[in-house]
Amino acid sequence: MDKTWNNKAWFMVLPMLLLVAFSAVIPLMTVVNYSVQDTFGNNQFFWAGTDWFSDVLSSPRFHDALMRNLLFSGIILLIEVPLGIFIALNMPRKGLGVPFCLVFMSLPLLIPWNVVGTIWQVFGRIDIGLLGYTLNALGFDYNYVNDPFDAWVTVIVMDVWHWTSLVVLLCYAGLVSIPDAYYQAAKIDGASRWSVFRYIQLPKMNRVLLIAVLLRFMDSFMIYTEPFVVTGGGPGNATTFLSIDLVKTAIGQFDVGPAAAMSLIYFLIILLLSWVFYTVMVTNDAKG
Repeated sequence: MDKTWNNKAWFMVLPMLLLVAFSAVIPLMTVVNYSVQDTFGNNQFFWAGTDWFSDVLSSPRFHDALMRNLLFSGIILLIEVPLGIFIALNMPRKGLGVPFCLVFMSLPLLIPWNVVGTIWQVFGRIDIGLLGYTLNALGFDYNYVNDPFDAWVTVIVMDVWHWTSLVVLLCYAGLVSIPDAYYQAAKIDGASRWSVFRYIQLPKMNRVLLIAVLLRFMDSFMIYTEPFVVTGGGPGNATTFLSIDLVKTAIGQFDVGPAAAMSLIYFLIILLLSWVFYTVMVTNDAKG
């Protein structure tokens, strides 16, 4: 029997889709326009073709910032995904502890990004910051302003503190959706704690983990506000990610053409890597 599909519901969301498309296409076309032109001010533009794209792709500065982004995103995923799974596995499923844990885990996500950067900027200072002062009092030579390694550690710990909760909540949602019958059958079979995780919990979390990995990769790869507030991209260029370098080029140097070309390349890199992540994880999920 053939099914009859009713597509009238699309008319309800069509105005919003048109509005979103309109507000997204115009800025994108503006960036594309700037990326193939040069300007000397006074709103006068000259055709430059693909020169800006060639300059950006051959720039060591761009390559260094890209490597920092990839390294940072890799470290973030390696820390936050396992940590989020571990915390979600140890959260209560029933009782008064459930709302308390959910609210507690949601608190970091409610703080604006610039406030998070300000909190950690003060927190890590060696003169008035609790973290910086305590570490130096214990004998650690910690100074995120002057030491690149300390700056990286500070930015990574700040991101883990801010965003691990997202992975926790997604994993917890996947865990609570598992029927009790699975656990009862595993208990009857005498399955170990690892076996329950490996064959029951992890497969049931596959789809939410896919969402968590994609979201955290995109967010970490596009990170700007937090490290800019804390370190300003320093010391030197140690924490100058692509987003910070892009803002410096566009606003600090007012190189509109190179900045537009860099933003399009940045955009395409994010799309490509996200597509690769999605394809690989969906393929593995289908094979499983």
